[in-house]
Amino acid sequence: MKPHGFKFTASTGARTSTALMGALKMAQMAGMSEEEFEKYLKELEGGRVFQLLKTTGVINLSEFPAARYAARQYAGYGLKLSGGDLPELADGAGDLVALIQGVGQEKFEACFLKDAVMSDIERAEECDITVKDAERLRDFVNKAFIQAEFEGAVEAPSAKVYSAVAGIEVKDGEPLLAFFHREIWKGRYKVDADKLAQLLPGLDPAERNRVEKMLRKVEFADKRKTTLYRTLEILISVQADYLTSGEPGRRRPLSQKTLAKNLEVDASVINRLVSNKSIQMPWGMEAPISVLLPSSKAVNLERLYAIAGEKPELSDEKLRAELKTRHGVDLSRRSIAQYRKDLSLAASGSR
Repeated sequence: MKPHGFKFTASTGARTSTALMGALKMAQMAGMSEEEFEKYLKELEGGRVFQLLKTTGVINLSEFPAARYAARQYAGYGLKLSGGDLPELADGAGDLVALIQGVGQEKFEACFLKDAVMSDIERAEECDITVKDAERLRDFVNKAFIQAEFEGAVEAPSAKVYSAVAGIEVKDGEPLLAFFHREIWKGRYKVDADKLAQLLPGLDPAERNRVEKMLRKVEFADKRKTTLYRTLEILISVQADYLTSGEPGRRRPLSQKTLAKNLEVDASVINRLVSNKSIQMPWGMEAPISVLLPSSKAVNLERLYAIAGEKPELSDEKLRAELKTRHGVDLSRRSIAQYRKDLSLAASGSR
């Protein structure tokens, strides 16, 4: 028997083990809810080693292009900024009113509503408040819904399974993302290789090891951010017709496998990334991200249901022809009959 030409060595095994551990770490991070990931980032960025890398300029934040922020619309919170007034809080947290008044409208908007890149320490220094109060204001803004008019408090339903990532708004006929968790989406981590090269020689071996471990954590966290960001960008682009019309039949089939290939990541990462997360649709309904990843069968069922509802007199053969004319989908008459059965639609003479 001829050798297959691949020789397994200790170094090969080490590389395989490292790659496997990396894939497992990425899958674990992808499966985190937004709340869990936000907490993870807060602990990561608050650590001594991260602060060392930040103060020495090794790690910087680079804003996501055109990132926008919002809060979940059903939340019972509101900031009323109309007429230039100070925000009116309607969630019962009356002590925050005095805190915001002390900060002042201009600094409050600059530090908490517009600048998502600032740390809580920087916000505290700029507004002359404690770091704890800066955290409280930032947490409030993350929950608040900024709108022109506030009509009354509504109790927010508890999220039992899904973690809401963003809302989709339609502006000038184009769907746009607005993220709910500002502290996650304030920017990407960028590592300055030159400054890292200057820093490492002055560190003892133990500290250098801690820095390298921190950089690996930062790399995985950044990959989780960018993969989800790019996933949502692709989904709202592919499903633009559906998102602007609200018609399920205008969704386009897209599999997780195809999406993973486009993003150059493992399909298991996409599966864990979208399985427990939701988005708020332009019409206000919150739905799992997976609704933007429909199978061909799911889309064709919706299309067939719409056609049969419009023209109940059509036979299976004519339904087949209509589906092909409208959507360019060529199904067999047997498939049409099975789809009709799946939809509990009677034959044309009984509809």
